[in-house]
Amino acid sequence: MTTRPTRLVLVQGDITEQDVDAVVNAANSSLLGGGGVDGAIHRRGGPEILAACRDLRASHYGKGLPTGQAVATTAGRLPARHVIHTVGPRWSTTEDRSELLASCYRESLRVAAELGARTVAFPAISTGIYGWPLEDGARIAVETVRAAAPASVEEVRFVVFDDRAREAFARYVDGAR
Repeated sequence: MTTRPTRLVLVQGDITEQDVDAVVNAANSSLLGGGGVDGAIHRRGGPEILAACRDLRASHYGKGLPTGQAVATTAGRLPARHVIHTVGPRWSTTEDRSELLASCYRESLRVAAELGARTVAFPAISTGIYGWPLEDGARIAVETVRAAAPASVEEVRFVVFDDRAREAFARYVDGAR
């Protein structure tokens, strides 16, 4: 039996509306909500996500989730079954943090496989308030997912908010099909 490669899909829209097994949250290390994607997921998902994150902070992640790591919680009121929280790196002009950004995607896929997730939706991690250049963030995201997606993950959706992000991701998602 041969396995098919993971299907990569580009969606412009709201990540909180994705009906997938797991949605990835571009979280801050506190896991307690914030702005951007993180805030949207916490608002739409409801208090169940915050409660699960507080439990994580009280047990394994007392100092917060380290950059590049990933951990799962309930999805609360989201259409997804799980939320995979990952902390992206802040962009730096003096230090190459590309491996940390790639780790966010790899670790999220590892957690997705552990959960039995067949469909996963990713935002453009670190390309918002953390300042990562969109074009480079798209390249790292798509290349990492192509290389690291386990066979059990059938579809990865890159869910982007606006035309600029859609154009950046389209160059990599569509360019190597």
